[in-house]
Amino acid sequence: MEELNWRKSSYTSGNGGDCVELAPLPGKIATRDSKHPNGPTLRFTKSTFTTLTNALKHQSS
Repeated sequence: MEELNWRKSSYTSGNGGDCVELAPLPGKIATRDSKHPNGPTLRFTKSTFTTLTNALKHQSS
């Protein structure tokens, strides 16, 4: 896999909690579990990623 510039959310606490890391790709966004950086990744088009994050923001608890 190519070298990616992974970033965590500014909302991430320093206690090693559940985090998703993101990395930009040309026309896409890569995601991975911060607890398993060598594990699998998911890649979304920017449009699909925006739809996903908007749906999660509006999800009822």
